[in-house]
Amino acid sequence: MDWQSVREQYTVYADDAVLALNKPAGISVTGERHDTDLVELAQAAGTQLYPVHRIDKVTSGLVLLATDLTAHGPLTKQFNKQTARKAYLAIVSGTDLPERGELDLPLSVGRKNRVRIAAPREAIRRAGGRWFVEEADLLAAKNYPSLTRFAKVATHGEHTLLALAPVTGRRHQIRVQLAWIGHPILGDPLFDRTAAFPRTHLHSWQLRLDADWLTPPVLDVRATPGPDFWVPLGTDPAAAADLLATANERLSTITG
Repeated sequence: MDWQSVREQYTVYADDAVLALNKPAGISVTGERHDTDLVELAQAAGTQLYPVHRIDKVTSGLVLLATDLTAHGPLTKQFNKQTARKAYLAIVSGTDLPERGELDLPLSVGRKNRVRIAAPREAIRRAGGRWFVEEADLLAAKNYPSLTRFAKVATHGEHTLLALAPVTGRRHQIRVQLAWIGHPILGDPLFDRTAAFPRTHLHSWQLRLDADWLTPPVLDVRATPGPDFWVPLGTDPAAAADLLATANERLSTITG
């Protein structure tokens, strides 16, 4: 894979300030232990990229990179202040999930730098569609408040398609929270022990940020999942389009 082919195959939006890619699963954005990444590929071709945010190597979908350093700071600040609006799609194990839910589960870092819920698994409580832990049950280690809202989109066999809106943006947040409530993302190498699928079925779908160089001053982009994402649902391209429309409707019920 070279930078020119990445640009040609995966660009969903580009202007003089930013580049939005529909990243395939299996390639890193930057800064992880890996063979190569998007920033290195671009640099080798003479293009400097400044990641606005990151998604995991195993996650596909939308990633925003600044090509103009002056745009980088104001964009990353929106992620830090939790004003960037993000949406993901995930296919998870199990179907006994509510139509809407909220994962209010703080994270901590355990042995070998592994992210985990900052409380024993048995301390996780559920009230209706909300999962949480009591303050008294938190581990002594430092914890990081982490909030994800989700809506149920469809089920197929023993699998469920979710639309998710992470309010915070912690490392592995969606993957850890779903796994700890008993609904791991299919194909997740950290939490799905069945290994029945060759990729992780988590997709960065939509992103909306303020962008003062545009008229109107809003950057609103989305990345359509590829055919490999839909495999656990047995979905053809036409059905996938219908599911995306439903997911968009369901997303509006958790984001306002």
